[in-house]
Formats: sequence, C-alpha cells, structure tokens
Amino acid sequence: MRISGRKRNMVLFIVLGVCLVGVAVTLNVTWIILNWRRFMPMILGIPFFVLLIAGVVLNTIFLVREVRRNERHDAFLNAVTHELKTPIASIRLYLETLERRELPEATRTKFYGIMREDSDRLLATVEQVLKAGEVGQRSRTQVRVPVDMRSLVAASIDITRSRNHLDAEPGSPQPISFEADDPGVPMIVRGNPDELQTIVLNVLNNAVKYSASAIRIRVSLHIEKDAWIILSVTDSGIGIPAAHLKRIFKRFYRVPTRSVLRTKGTGLGLFLVRTIARQHGGDAFAASPGLGLGATVSIQLPRLLTALETPAVTSLHRSETA
Repeated sequence: MRISGRKRNMVLFIVLGVCLVGVAVTLNVTWIILNWRRFMPMILGIPFFVLLIAGVVLNTIFLVREVRRNERHDAFLNAVTHELKTPIASIRLYLETLERRELPEATRTKFYGIMREDSDRLLATVEQVLKAGEVGQRSRTQVRVPVDMRSLVAASIDITRSRNHLDAEPGSPQPISFEADDPGVPMIVRGNPDELQTIVLNVLNNAVKYSASAIRIRVSLHIEKDAWIILSVTDSGIGIPAAHLKRIFKRFYRVPTRSVLRTKGTGLGLFLVRTIARQHGGDAFAASPGLGLGATVSIQLPRLLTALETPAVTSLHRSETA
C-alpha cells in the first residue's frame, strides 16, 4: 500500500522525536553519573532535563496533530468539491439536453424534477458548510423559545421521507418508524427551532445515507430522569468501528473505511449535531455493535419543566414536508 507524503512526514516527526528523547536521556544519565558526587549540579540538571523532554514530546504531538488536521482538511475540500461539482455538472447536462433537443413533455418534466433535486442537494451542501462556520462563533445569548420536540421530530421525519422518497407501499412496514413516550407528557426544550431541526435532520439523513439497501430506521423519543429528553436514531446500516465512535463528532472527520468513503459526505453533519446540542446544554453520543451491524446516534437535551410560552415549531418545519 502506497504511503502518502503526509503520513511519511508524520512517521518522520515521530522517529525524530523518539531519537531526540533518547539523546536527551543519554545525556542526562551521563550528567548524573559524572556529577553524582556534586549535589547542586545534579539537582539543577534534573529539572532542565524534565523540561527538555516535555518540550520535545509536546512538539512532536503538535506536529502529528497538525499533519492529521491537514489531512482532514484536504479530505473535506475533496468531498465538498465533489458535492458541489456533481450536481452542477448534472444540471448543466440536462439544461444542454433541453436546449438542443425537442423532448416529450413527460421527459421534460422528469428532467426538471432531477434538476430540482440536484439544486436541493447543492443548496444543502452550501448551507451545511455555512452553518459549520456559524456555530462556533454564535453567542450563547441568542433568543430561544420553548420547542415541542415531539412535533419537531415528527416534522423532521416527514421531511426525510419526502427528500429520500421513502414512502412505503400499502401493507409494507415504514422505512422510518417513530415512537415516543406518553403524548400527555410534555417534551419541551428551550432553544432555536431551526438549529434543533438541523441536528435532527442531520442524524436522520445520516441514518438513511449509511443504511444498507433495505432502509430500516427506528426513531425513539423519551424522557430520562425527568430532566433530559433523549432522541435516539437507530439504523441497520454499515455500522461504526468502536475506535471511531468519539472521533466521528470532530469537524471534517470521516471513518476511513471503504464503505464510508464511498458514500458522499463532508464530515460536518455530526460535528454540527454535537456542537449545537452542547450549545443548548445537551450532548450527542454514538454507539454501534460493529461494522455491518448498524449504529445508534443519540441527542440529549435538557427538558424544560415550566414552559411559560407556547412551544414553537415554525411553519418552515411543516412547509418542507409538502
């Protein structure tokens, strides 16, 4: 297997760091041996030795992290370039076909639908990149309102079904099933409705995107210890290796397996999920039995026990389901 230039540089930094530490240890041991009868030089030499070792180790760690960060940035740029270029090329091809040929009305309508889907995909990619830039700079003092999570999740499921054409045939099980605690129990959180819907849609879209050919997604919404509202989305898709369960929430990170890298994505979806959840006082977690065994992504948000205002689910949430 061919080793990339950055990986070679990372190996070089690690080897160089180990060599420098070895040289420092050798010099210090020699210093102690030569000056063991002289108390003050030995006492002064040990702290300087510790500082030297710490500096070398920290420098090596910093360099390795920078190499890895640059690799993630390059992967992100490649993914975004592909996500932007593919729909643009598709729209251009269909426009040229419509311009040069006389086509039946049914074919023209079909082409318009495909171009609309490509433009939606293009817009979604741009919005996700912009949102990732906003979440780290937004003030925590922004205005928030009570939001009914039961209604918001139901609306988000409708949007996901519509976007991915997941309408089940009569008599067949729904690709996305939804269950929640007793409808009489309020599930209210205080937050920004648009941001909360963004993270719910991201988790649902990931579950669809990384599912196998047969999409079976279970969505559950329940209250934990009266203080938390937990949204869990479980799929039966490609799964996540245990070593990557925490890393998938980092900016630009994508699991380096063939099944994941073959799937289109920017590595920003779950980063937005955890960042926005934490800005709302909650968190996000992932669990998976292993590769090929599906995964569960959970969002934890603090429950609002005394809602003084009418819970908000803006008209945008429902309008997109049409």
